[in-house]
Amino acid sequence: MAIVQQYQSDVAAILAKRYDNGADYWTTPDKRLSKGSPFSTLMSTLLLLELGLEPSEPLLEEIADLIFSTWREDGRFKLSPQGAIYPCHTINAANVLCHLGYATDSRLQKTFRHLFDIQHSDGGWRCNKFSFGRGPETDFSNPGPTLTALNVFRFTSFLNKEPALDRAVEFMLEHWTIRKPLGPCHYGMGTLFMQAEYPFGNYNLFIYLYVLSFYNRAKEDKRFHEAFNILKSKLVDGKIVVERVNPKLAGFAFCKKGEPSELGTKRYHEILENLNEGKESEIIGNYQRSAL
Repeated sequence: MAIVQQYQSDVAAILAKRYDNGADYWTTPDKRLSKGSPFSTLMSTLLLLELGLEPSEPLLEEIADLIFSTWREDGRFKLSPQGAIYPCHTINAANVLCHLGYATDSRLQKTFRHLFDIQHSDGGWRCNKFSFGRGPETDFSNPGPTLTALNVFRFTSFLNKEPALDRAVEFMLEHWTIRKPLGPCHYGMGTLFMQAEYPFGNYNLFIYLYVLSFYNRAKEDKRFHEAFNILKSKLVDGKIVVERVNPKLAGFAFCKKGEPSELGTKRYHEILENLNEGKESEIIGNYQRSAL
C-alpha cells in the first residue's frame, strides 16, 4: 500500500518525533522500545505501516534489526534494560516483527514455541504482575495481550490449524459474555471498549473483531456476530467513524475523531473479506459433502 498524498503530513509528523525519546528510532538512550506511546519504537512502526510505508523501507529494516537485538535465545524479548521480562513484552515485539514480514524468521519460530509453552490454562496469556491487587478475576489471562498474541499467530502457519489457538479464541469469545475486567491487568468490556478506536491500540471492539475475523473458530460463533453487528451499526455511509483516538494523534488526518476514516474502513473491509471467505469455504464444503 503506497502512502496516499493526503497522509504525507502524518508520516512526516511521526518521522519528526524520531529522536524525541532521546535516541534514534523513537527509543530511549537505554533502548526502551515501548517508551513514549503512541510514539514509541513499536507503535511508531505500526503507525508507519498503517500509513503505507513498505516493510522493505531501509528505516523499517533498521527498526527490525533494533527489535531483534532485544531477542533472547529462549524466544523472549527484553524491551527495557531493567526489570522483568513479561509475556506482553514478547507478544508486542513479535507482533511488530510479524507485521514487518518476519513471521518465518528462525528466531520468531522459537518465540512462537515459547508462547505456546507459557499459555495459561484458560487458553490465554497473562503476566504474574498484580498492579491492581489480587482477586478472583486475576486468576484469568489478560484479554488484551491474548488478542495481540492471536494477531501474531495469524501471520503464521499455525492459523486455523493449532488447537491451542482455538482455546485462545474461545477465551476471547467468552470474555464477550463475561464483560467484566479479567486478568491481572483488569481488561474489561465497558463503555470505552465499545467505542471504535482507530488506529488500533487499546483493547476495543474494532481490533477485537478485526483479529478474531481471521480465525474460523470465531467466525462461526454467535458471540462474534453479536459483537460484529454492534460495530456494523456504527457505520456511517458504510464507513468506520473514529469514536476514540489517542489524544496525541488528534491532529492527524487519517484518524480524526468523529469523522469517517478511509484507512479504518479498509480494516473493516478486511473483516468483511474474512467473513466472506468463511462463507465460501462453507459453501464449498457443503457442496463436496453433497457430492459424496
